[in-house]
Amino acid sequence: MKSLSPTPEGLDQAAALLRAGELVAVPTETVYGLAADATQPDAVAAIFRAKNRPADHPLIVHLPGLEQLNEWAARVPDCAWPVIERFWPGPLTLVVPASPKVPAIVNAGQNTVALRWSSHPLLQALLDRLQRPVAAPSANPFCRISPTTADHVRAHMEGRIAAVVDGGPCAVGIESTILDLSGARPAILRPGAITAAMLAPYLDLAEAAAPDAPRVPGNLASHYAPRQPCYRLEAAEAAESAHEAGWQHAAVLAIEPPAARCGWFKRMPPTPEGYAQTLYSALHEADVSGCLTVWIVLPPDEVAWRAVRDRLQRAAQPLDGHVLNFV
Repeated sequence: MKSLSPTPEGLDQAAALLRAGELVAVPTETVYGLAADATQPDAVAAIFRAKNRPADHPLIVHLPGLEQLNEWAARVPDCAWPVIERFWPGPLTLVVPASPKVPAIVNAGQNTVALRWSSHPLLQALLDRLQRPVAAPSANPFCRISPTTADHVRAHMEGRIAAVVDGGPCAVGIESTILDLSGARPAILRPGAITAAMLAPYLDLAEAAAPDAPRVPGNLASHYAPRQPCYRLEAAEAAESAHEAGWQHAAVLAIEPPAARCGWFKRMPPTPEGYAQTLYSALHEADVSGCLTVWIVLPPDEVAWRAVRDRLQRAAQPLDGHVLNFV
């Protein structure tokens, strides 16, 4: 895997690789994406092989700019435009009816497509050179921890892809909000940095996605997971179990240090934005800490923490008494 610098020369090399049908990991404001030219079905197919990703999981298409929106969407609902004006470019993905131009492999044969216009300056500069969209899921093996640095990509995708553009740590740290605009009422299919409260002034949001909502990335019950067994518990459970032996074998992520002695500890930021930015890096660290398990003391069960808790509840199983007493 080549490491490409965030310079004009490095971006020229990345664009040349993408035109040749190769895979290149690129920074976005959320996480590093694994990019392929979205107009080349064979290149897109290589994403699925590199990630070991099932073919029925659609991909997000990253647009070079707003002018390509009507090429990739068959129809853009009127309600989308205030949202686009306010939140694009940014960490928001819109699900809309797909144009016939969208290769079936990109949207897993669905009649919708997930479109995003990223605000990351390096990705924007790369797409300006390429002058076509890229399909770009997170640059990690399927269901594993998403990468927020080029080092994360190198550690887990070496030998699988052509190159990574090193743009430093990602600013947001968790995947984009996915907003479905293809149904009767707009609905959030995956929470992220753009919250329901932020969208509410612009949309009549449904409280929950419709049963027949399109399939989108990141909605499996188990996702974003470390290689080590990973468990979650509420803060009250952590306080009650401080005397249990299992803590000493665990790498622990928590906002406040646990009363129990643990094998490794990472103090997490006390705000949703700070926690999100740190989350995946902390999980990567915990995974290689040498501990037998990873335990996550969940942040508050409040609306502001919805996106972070969503990722944690997919990354970790509930902790039970058997695991607590693990020795």
